[in-house]
Amino acid sequence: MRPFVRGAKVSPLGCSRPLQRVIVDFAADQPFACARAKLHEHYGFEIGESTIQRITFGHAEAMFEAGGVDLDFPKEPGLGKPIIVETDGGMVPIVEPGRDEKDKRKGKTLSWREAKLTLAHAQGSVTPVYAGTIEGGAEVAGRQLLTCAVRAGFGANSRVHAVGDGAPWIVGQVEEQFGDQGGYLIDFYHVCEYLAAAAAAIAPAAAAREAWMEAHKDALKSGCLDATLEALAGHLEAPEAEDAQAPVRRCHRYLSSRRSQLNDRQALAEGLPIGSGEIESAHRYVAQQRLKRPGAWWLVEHAEFMLALRITRINGGWDAYWKALAQPTPAVANDNSPQKSLRRIV
Repeated sequence: MRPFVRGAKVSPLGCSRPLQRVIVDFAADQPFACARAKLHEHYGFEIGESTIQRITFGHAEAMFEAGGVDLDFPKEPGLGKPIIVETDGGMVPIVEPGRDEKDKRKGKTLSWREAKLTLAHAQGSVTPVYAGTIEGGAEVAGRQLLTCAVRAGFGANSRVHAVGDGAPWIVGQVEEQFGDQGGYLIDFYHVCEYLAAAAAAIAPAAAAREAWMEAHKDALKSGCLDATLEALAGHLEAPEAEDAQAPVRRCHRYLSSRRSQLNDRQALAEGLPIGSGEIESAHRYVAQQRLKRPGAWWLVEHAEFMLALRITRINGGWDAYWKALAQPTPAVANDNSPQKSLRRIV
């Protein structure tokens, strides 16, 4: 009989649920060693780094599994305003252990894997809904795109305004998930990168180059794509020139092949964004702030779980997750002894 253990609702070598919450909160933002130091600084006691890691990954996995529910295309009406969606990829460092049974460090492989991040919000809203995947391909990211849009208010009568860098997989998923209710706009910054390269070849002098750029940025924003294409056509490089040495030709081809995705005039008139800076910024503070630290390499499943943990917090599901944990029996919820599996932590 252990009266104190039963009364305190903890187990030997275990951590109470409030302590687990503090551990996961620290480790969601900082390396596990830093989380250990913060626990000592704020609470005056030490917990092993391996315990912090085990508890964090256990809860992160539970959040990953809880957040993997896809929503179907809605049948009910949604909000009477456009739903803005953005998705983009960013690289995270991944390590695959070697196959040596005694020492997994031998023969390990380091690589970079794309984390596909998605957000959606109604026009005028400042609180997006996020989702992300590392192991999932374009189809998984597309389903997450639809799920985010539905949670943001997308319905059977809603219109989707998607903006991004023009990657074919993103354009394809917008078409597949939203059909005629979705429209895609190329991020204006990416368009300007092509314009800037062409301007440097057409007008080498700084003043003339800047004037050319401003004139054609205004032309694209006002819907005069043909004027820009005509200006480019007069300076096309010779057919035998390599693409790397033909910035004018690359710009002309890029713009002419994406006519339906360059309707900046209409977007501006409706107060919709023409840039995808929101999703690119989100990569820094949602994924890379924790996953892309100097010297840090992740097992792909651990990176997936940690991404789900950070998305749960930013989506406002943090409190709900811990309240839901009050339902299991305390002995199981607080048990994190080393011989137990990760699932027994939560």
